[in-house]
Amino acid sequence: MFYIVKWNRFRLFATFGLILTFLISCTTLSPTNLNTQEIKFWTIQLQPQFTNYFNQLITDFENDNPDLSVRWIDIPWSVMEKKTQSAILAKNLPDVVNLNSSFGYLLTETNAWLNLDTILSDSVKNQYLPNLWQASKINGKSFGIPWYATTNITIYNSQLFQQAGLEQPPKNYSELAEVAKQIKEKTDKYAFFISFLPEELSEVLESFGKMGVTLIDVDGKAAFNTKTGRAVFKYWVDLYQDGLLPKEVLTKGSQAGVDLYQAGEIAMLFSGSEAIEAISEDTPEIGQVSKPVSQITGETGKKSMMLMNLAISSNTKLPDRALKFALFITNNQNQTAFTQETNVLPSITQTLENNYFQSLPSNASTQDKARIISADQMLKAEVLLPPVKNLNKLKQIISRNLQAAMLAEKTVEKAIADAAFEWDNLSGI
Repeated sequence: MFYIVKWNRFRLFATFGLILTFLISCTTLSPTNLNTQEIKFWTIQLQPQFTNYFNQLITDFENDNPDLSVRWIDIPWSVMEKKTQSAILAKNLPDVVNLNSSFGYLLTETNAWLNLDTILSDSVKNQYLPNLWQASKINGKSFGIPWYATTNITIYNSQLFQQAGLEQPPKNYSELAEVAKQIKEKTDKYAFFISFLPEELSEVLESFGKMGVTLIDVDGKAAFNTKTGRAVFKYWVDLYQDGLLPKEVLTKGSQAGVDLYQAGEIAMLFSGSEAIEAISEDTPEIGQVSKPVSQITGETGKKSMMLMNLAISSNTKLPDRALKFALFITNNQNQTAFTQETNVLPSITQTLENNYFQSLPSNASTQDKARIISADQMLKAEVLLPPVKNLNKLKQIISRNLQAAMLAEKTVEKAIADAAFEWDNLSGI
């Protein structure tokens, strides 16, 4: 999932992962604005945390555009995908729709969305980070305006690293395996926690991309049953069978990793930069020894992100006005305010170049350092989850077979072959 969470007593914005959405209240038209044209706008689970922010955003837009009003509806994460699918089929999409990179396949419904390449100049598109704009394209055509993003970092317990005789945290998966072994041997604690539950498998799936594996090919078929894909399966199987992962990785979600880190039982936490503040509030003794570094990657050097974008219905009666509103939401001024309000990362280059994301104050906190590291990753971050309709099915299939190999119920070769066969024979892919 990807929605914004205010950290109160350390709730992680999850999987990445993690986590985000926007708000705007429904407005009843009064007699003074009966002649206005209405823009309908959907967001994903942003209320009530940011209701006030978005009410003001909409008010500002309407004041600048007295002939327009915005009717905003915030949709729970759990039903947004299905609700959008139904609206596409019924051809009654709102004018502007907030989509998440997990729902990327919805942009493949090209008849549902305006092709922004036909109505936006290069000068406008070039205001956005190129990699984020690229992530909003399908088959080379732009169907979404990048809005904001999140990217994980590594938070490590420097005290546990010192006890294990380690000076630096790992940068890639090869080093991660070595560090995991040394920490276990020297401290009898685990290096990290990563969930293998189907619903929380995003981080594991992203590791395939970081290690050079394409999960799904252009025809929608499994592309992971390769030499490199088998090596990734084996990587996780070996870590588990060598006792370097807690057994709970097969049965518990990412919150278990949070709890273990705060208890000082694991040495690293893979999370968003906002986790630092929560750790310091909840367990000050752990917060004092926690330090942020860049996220783990593979030989490819790829970094993962989750992206929110805005798409415009092809059936809108107000294409120019809807586009104007989407560009207003994502302009430099509004992204600067929103990203500082929420601890997310902007899609506009000018916003990212702001000192808030580039320069450490003289009295920089650990949270400040985490934000700068996270922002630095945005320049080359990618959406590594494939834009496929049955992404949850893919997670289930890979989770089931990967766990079977970890428990020695299947060989790595059979597990990955079975996973590929199951996906390719899944109806409706």
